[in-house]
Amino acid sequence: MTPEDRFPGPELPQSGPRPQQDLDVLPYGSYFEPNPPTEYQDSPGEQAGGQEPTFSAYGGARYLEQHWPVAGHPTPQAAAYPTFLATERTPQAPAQDDPPTIELGPPITEDNPYATPYPQPGGDPGPVGPLYVVGDVHGYLDELLAALHEQGLVDGEGHWSAGRSRIWFLGDFTDRGPDGIGVIDLVMQLAAEAAAAGGYCRALMGNHELLFLGAHRYGDEPVQSTAGTASFRAAWLLNGGQQHDLERLQGHHISWLKRLPAIALEDGHLLLHSDTTAYLEFGDSIDEVNDAVHNLLADEGADDWWDAFRRFTKRFAFRGEGGPMAAGELLATYGGHRVVHGHSPIPYLTGEANNESGERPYVPGPYIYADELAVAMDGGVTMEGRLLVARLPVD
Repeated sequence: MTPEDRFPGPELPQSGPRPQQDLDVLPYGSYFEPNPPTEYQDSPGEQAGGQEPTFSAYGGARYLEQHWPVAGHPTPQAAAYPTFLATERTPQAPAQDDPPTIELGPPITEDNPYATPYPQPGGDPGPVGPLYVVGDVHGYLDELLAALHEQGLVDGEGHWSAGRSRIWFLGDFTDRGPDGIGVIDLVMQLAAEAAAAGGYCRALMGNHELLFLGAHRYGDEPVQSTAGTASFRAAWLLNGGQQHDLERLQGHHISWLKRLPAIALEDGHLLLHSDTTAYLEFGDSIDEVNDAVHNLLADEGADDWWDAFRRFTKRFAFRGEGGPMAAGELLATYGGHRVVHGHSPIPYLTGEANNESGERPYVPGPYIYADELAVAMDGGVTMEGRLLVARLPVD
C-alpha cells in the first residue's frame, strides 16, 4: 500500500464549474508572470526564461508522512458531510442580533450588521491556542466550510467551534468562484465568534482584494499599465470577477477589506499573500508596509492603486535556485524563520499544471520548498485542486 493510499485527500464538494483562467492576467490576456529580480536569477533555466519548479519536500512517503495528519484523520467526506453542505446556502444579510466583528470589523455604524456590542470572555484567558492558515478561497464557500469543519474549526452549521485557536486567512476571498461575498461574510462572522471564545480569526489582503475594491471604486476609469491603457473593471473581469459579488458589496464589506493588513508575523511564520519580494518596496518593517498600503487605499489615485495591484500580482520569487535567497531577504527584513504564502497555485509551483493528462491536480497538502524557507498554501481550488487549511508548523 502506497502512502497515497493510506492518506487520501478528502473529496471536497463541488460548488460550481472551474473557470479556465487560473493565473492572474493583465488586460489584453497576457500572463503576468514577471521574472524574479536579477539578483536572484542564479539558475541557468531561470536566466533562459525557463520555469524550473522546486520539488523540495514535496510528494512521496516523506512528504505525506510528515505533513498529512494521520491520527484522527477523518474518513472521506462522502460518508457524512456536515449539515451545512446538505442544504443550499442562500446569500443573505446577517441578522441584527449576530455577534459583532471585534478585531477586524469596520467602524460601528447603523448599517453594519455586526454592530451589537459583544462581551469579552472573563477570567484567566489561559494558554494560546494552535495556529492555522487558510489558502486562497476565491468564492468557493462550500469548499471552505468543508475544509474548516474537517479541521474542527467550525461546527456543522458553520459557526466557530475551535475555542482559543487562531486562524489567518491569506487573502483572495472573491473572484472565479460562486460566492465571494458569502466568503467575506463568513470570515467576518468567524472573527466575532472566535474573539468571543478567546481565539481569533484574522485575514490578509490579497491582490484580488485590491482588484475587487478597485473595480468598485474606479470601474472603467482609465489607468496606465504596462499593457497600455486599461481599467480596474477590465482587469477584474479578466481575472474571474463575478458581477453578483460586486452588486452585493456593501459599505461594511468595503470598510473591513480596506483595513486588512498586507503582511503579518505569527509564531515565527511570516505570513504573506503573494510569493513576491515586492513587499520590500513598501517599507522596511511590517508596520511600514501595512501603513503604506492603508494610506494608498485611503487616497484617490487610481494609478497608484493600480501600481500596488500590479506589484502584488507578481509571483514565483521563491522558486528555483534563487528562491531561498529571496525568501531569506524577506525574513531578514521582517522577521520569522519561514514564509507562508498563497497566491500561486501549488500545481504551478511544482510543474504539475503543465501536464496534458487532463487529470485533476494532485495536491496532498501544503508545499514546502525554497530549502524549506517557504510554504505555499494555494491548493488550486479554482482548478479542481484543494482548498487548504493547515495547522502551523507543518513540519
